[in-house]
Amino acid sequence: QVQLQESGGGLVQAGGSLRLSCAASRRTLSSYNMGWFRQAPGKEREFVAAISWGGGRWYYADSVKGRFTIYRDNGKNTVYLQMNSLKPEDTAVYYCAAATTGTGASITMYDYWGQGTQVTVSS
Repeated sequence: QVQLQESGGGLVQAGGSLRLSCAASRRTLSSYNMGWFRQAPGKEREFVAAISWGGGRWYYADSVKGRFTIYRDNGKNTVYLQMNSLKPEDTAVYYCAAATTGTGASITMYDYWGQGTQVTVSS
């Protein structure tokens, strides 16, 4: 099974940018549709963005459209989430996830999860 490891989180001021990375091991990432989710304290985990295995389809939550971009480099076995114009409400732990079938926003679609990386946006 694939193992996922997120990196790139940190503390940033509102309006700033971060790029999250999700590196895969044990299996090639090109076999999976990939997604990013986030969970803020006291809230449920929510969908952020998803990308198909070949990179040809993208899905975004309304709250991040126009600010976040998901993309993948299957040669590097890595998926990225470029986050621009960050807002305090983007503060959360961000998780990447892999789905063997299907692409989209449903958490139940995803089979494998990383441990998460903290993103904190100060006002």
